[in-house]
Amino acid sequence: MNLIDSLVSQAPDIAALRRDIHSHPELCFQEIRTADLVAQKLTEWGIPIHRGLGTTGVVGIVKAGTSSRAIALRADMDALPMQEFNTFAHASQHAGKMHACGHDGHVAMLLAAAQHLAKERNFDGTVYLVFQPAEEGGGGAREMIKDGLFDTFPVEAVFGMHNWPGAAVGTFAASAGPVMASSNEFKITIHGKGGHAAMPHNAMDPVVVACQMVQAFQTIISRNKKPIDAGVISVTMIHAGEATNVIPDSCELQGTVRTFTLEVLGMIEQRMRDVAQHTAAAFGVRCDFEFERNYPPTINSAKEAEFARKVMASIVGEAKVLDQEPTMGAEDFSYMLMAKPGCYSFISNGDGDHRAMGHGGGPCMLHNPSYDFNDALIPLGATYWVRLSEQWLAPAQTSA
Repeated sequence: MNLIDSLVSQAPDIAALRRDIHSHPELCFQEIRTADLVAQKLTEWGIPIHRGLGTTGVVGIVKAGTSSRAIALRADMDALPMQEFNTFAHASQHAGKMHACGHDGHVAMLLAAAQHLAKERNFDGTVYLVFQPAEEGGGGAREMIKDGLFDTFPVEAVFGMHNWPGAAVGTFAASAGPVMASSNEFKITIHGKGGHAAMPHNAMDPVVVACQMVQAFQTIISRNKKPIDAGVISVTMIHAGEATNVIPDSCELQGTVRTFTLEVLGMIEQRMRDVAQHTAAAFGVRCDFEFERNYPPTINSAKEAEFARKVMASIVGEAKVLDQEPTMGAEDFSYMLMAKPGCYSFISNGDGDHRAMGHGGGPCMLHNPSYDFNDALIPLGATYWVRLSEQWLAPAQTSA
């Protein structure tokens, strides 16, 4: 691998910062300590900062040369509301909070790159270092944009990166088109008529109606959309009743819908609404249908994805730059890609060998209580950020 020597030598110091952040996880829009640490380090390295976008966001500004061109590099800062199972020294000190998705590592990689960019400034233009809050359900990217992120800091393109467990360290993945799905939630409340379970003819059973709906929703996936268009409807909660001998008055269904396009999403939402309302009517009951669109699909633009792949290949070789297999997980970087061209890529986190304890239950996977970011990625990810910035903002060649 063609790593930058100074990034390799400074990696232990940055890893210590990463572990400090890991041991002090903060949930969405509460990343005060983390933002303070980021701001402190950027200031130490002579990087001007702007704070407060999206509540706790931090933007570092690294300028070089005279060009007005600019790009943005983004790292998310928030943790998850879950209990950590790890027992190593840098495990979470806060019950019910954990960096189980590697955002601590994302911050570390961008900080390492920031230090090098500020010292060398081997580019012509501006690199905006975007440390974003609230990716885990809070829509921090959306909130930073609402607060004027790209108005205050206009850029040509925006780039993001997420660690991805399972593949060997030293590999990347980037592709044009959809790489992560939209995330949406639904809640359906069926209002029936309660009664004695031994005399169902005197009631209007909402549980039976709910079962019909759950089955019918799957026909939307199999019969209403094109087979080549991806879509998921998962009913994940059914709440009804309090006693075995009582037919309840109501039944509540909740779940998620995932798609790679807004067109398919629109079709699924409308068909679910139709199925729910007409199924309820067929059984003589009524229902309330709620559908909330959360994160849109994450769609990489072709030019930026190809550029990212070339930069990655210059570091690890073409054979280790993989095609991105789209995932039905969601990511609020999608809002940034709706506002600007860009690429959201994956950097492999390994198979878990970096961890001190055994693997049972897949501890290397994201959102697992035994997950930990692999510090071996810090110089690699930082090298990618630096080379991406230098090559995108390469000084214009003057003719002799």
